[in-house]
Amino acid sequence: MSDQNYNKVEDIINTIRPALIADGGNVELIDVQDGIVKVKLQGACGTCPMAQMTLKMGIEREIKRHLPEIKEVVSV
Repeated sequence: MSDQNYNKVEDIINTIRPALIADGGNVELIDVQDGIVKVKLQGACGTCPMAQMTLKMGIEREIKRHLPEIKEVVSV
């Protein structure tokens, strides 16, 4: 977790988290390194067929909006 953006990404995720929790899910920030954000989808998000869409169109889009240097968000 050596990337300087870790805390910034965590703050952005914290603004998204209430919507995920409202749908029975959650997301955990695992690592930020070399422009790649690694997260773990939890609860309903871990098994939801729409999880990839949530990851890319929700979480990734919001993080990139605030931090354009982020290249990708991946689920681990």
